[in-house]
Amino acid sequence: MSAPAVVIAAPSSGSGKTTVATGLMGALRRAGQRVAPFKVGPDFIDPGYHALATGLPGRNLDPVLVGDSLIGPLYRHGAAGADVAVVEGVMGLFDGRIDPAWAGAARGSTAHVAGLLGAPVVLVVDARGQSHSIGALLHGFSTFDETVRIAGVILNRVGSPRHEEVLRQACDQAGVHVFGAIPRADELSVPSRHLGLVTAVEHGALARRAVEAMTELVARHVDTGAVLAAARSHVPDAPWDPVVAEPVTGGVVVAVAAGRAFSFGYPEHIELLTASGAEVVEFDPLLDPLPSAVDALVLPGGFPEQFTAELSANDVVRGQISALAAAGAPVHAECAGLVYLVDDLDGTPMCGVLAGTARFTDKLTIGYRDAVATSDSSVHPTGARVVGHEFHRTKVTFARDYDPAWVFRTGVQARGATATDGAVRAGVHAAYLHTHAAAHPLAVTRFVAAAAASKLAG
Repeated sequence: MSAPAVVIAAPSSGSGKTTVATGLMGALRRAGQRVAPFKVGPDFIDPGYHALATGLPGRNLDPVLVGDSLIGPLYRHGAAGADVAVVEGVMGLFDGRIDPAWAGAARGSTAHVAGLLGAPVVLVVDARGQSHSIGALLHGFSTFDETVRIAGVILNRVGSPRHEEVLRQACDQAGVHVFGAIPRADELSVPSRHLGLVTAVEHGALARRAVEAMTELVARHVDTGAVLAAARSHVPDAPWDPVVAEPVTGGVVVAVAAGRAFSFGYPEHIELLTASGAEVVEFDPLLDPLPSAVDALVLPGGFPEQFTAELSANDVVRGQISALAAAGAPVHAECAGLVYLVDDLDGTPMCGVLAGTARFTDKLTIGYRDAVATSDSSVHPTGARVVGHEFHRTKVTFARDYDPAWVFRTGVQARGATATDGAVRAGVHAAYLHTHAAAHPLAVTRFVAAAAASKLAG
């Protein structure tokens, strides 16, 4: 049977989902439960806080990136051995990718994922500036889609005992159970920047203290036992298995960048690399050289623009990465990885693997992309189709003509101009587009096989 789950949602962004979800994970763990943490959508930052709260890897459930059919298996895989799962939603409950060909709540919405899991929703409502009107809001969310079951509400940022009393009366009138009322606690706000919250790995001890404070707040003001009793799921699928092909032989070593500058990766990618026969070794480009005897390199997303000087100062690893790429070894880079591979970032030297420059801009590029590979690479064959996600404020301009890694259409419903992304050069595949490896497991096997072939040829 699948582990029971509860989905933490909200009417809109900024309601306090991350605080409540992370605090609930920590409170349930404190109560002796083994808690599996999940996040709806392509977010890389919230799962870092979830991992601190639970002691388990934070995982994502995104039907847009992986398809509906993989949500159940990925859930079963991530929740294996857990007593309960807490799933933090994205944006408002019914918000997601608008797709005219898809009926129901927006694709990839919290409501969509809750339905795929057969799990109840606990709505977190920011109570500031509301009293009896909260009843109408809850009535609307409870009746808008009959396939979504609202198990109850957590009132957040409540101003006073009298305010709580009025809110509870309105909830009773709407027929919605109240799991708890959390007072305003501005000291729990987590620092943010241009792409959202500061990552947990950057915050270090401060992040751990923030998670402890969230845990204490929820434990004190929410009936966690009632939330646990309400948890349900119905996932008949078998758990996802990273072993999708015969492992590649040859003792391939794949280095994966990690640390404060490169923390945007999905744990399933590492699991697939290992299952494909690779030995995975993590390193921090801010501090470390490349691990010895490396045959391939993965550079995930992150915040290189926050650590430009430090990345540049480690000229040893920059030289090693340049030499590795020049030797034809496979290099897979996404977003921050792409920026790290060009000649410079805002004038500060980077790896110089790809001729070009990166600049930090005021424009946020964000959204899902239906992309097609335009040439053979160490990751994908020509014509491979993926759904990926862009999320960045930098812009790369190449100084040479490279085959692009991806081509896709932009604009509303992807009906606009054709755009290209990234570059393919020898074994290098680098682009802004983030993809989820579980949706393309053979791409990982292809990458490891390319590493084995490169090692043999060298």
